[in-house]
Amino acid sequence: MSKIRCIIVDDEPMAREILESHLRKIETVEVVALCKNAIEAFNVISSQPIDLVFLDINMPEISGLSFAKSINNSVKVIFTTAYREYAVDGFDLQAVDYLLKPISFGRLMQSINKYLSENQQVDFDEPARIEPEQSESIFVRSDRKMIKINFPEILYIESLADYIKIHLVDKTVVTRETISSIEAKLPQQDFLRVHRSFIVAVNAINSFTSEIIEIGKKQIPVSRSYKDVVLHKLQF
Repeated sequence: MSKIRCIIVDDEPMAREILESHLRKIETVEVVALCKNAIEAFNVISSQPIDLVFLDINMPEISGLSFAKSINNSVKVIFTTAYREYAVDGFDLQAVDYLLKPISFGRLMQSINKYLSENQQVDFDEPARIEPEQSESIFVRSDRKMIKINFPEILYIESLADYIKIHLVDKTVVTRETISSIEAKLPQQDFLRVHRSFIVAVNAINSFTSEIIEIGKKQIPVSRSYKDVVLHKLQF
């Protein structure tokens, strides 16, 4: 099966970074370019073959919806946005999928598999599917050495600007990394971003409301922008 050649179009650098980090984990996907606006994306599509565009909707000058109407139908689109109200317009343009930010790796995998089932086939006409790689740990740099962090031991992760504190069952590890970059390395089914400064381990949650998550004696705020995703994930 040939690789899916894709580009990411989003005016927010962090959004491009997170999505690229997710896509780099998938061997059958090749990220050809990161574009901050529709003009850059148009130049890429005009100069080389592109299969799939991850396209933000709310962008300055030329919106994602307008750009999607201007490109060849052979180039498929997956819309990415923080606004639910654009979903109908997105699907009217026959988009492969519509991803609501913040985008988890698991939800992204569903979109990629949907694209494959509709556009690529392997032997015996069975739709190709991609399964995410499973891992139980990562290494982070702390105190001039690489420390192994086992996912089941993580309670929650706290952002401190350019540093993060990884709160484990028996200790806390501080490492120079952004919370978005560490989020991309975590198994999305087991962890949940609940605030711009906090990620929690789902299995560590003792109780929760629409505003607070309790892990042990720690109360972690649920921000308004993450509230819907949190409540949906926890099936509230």
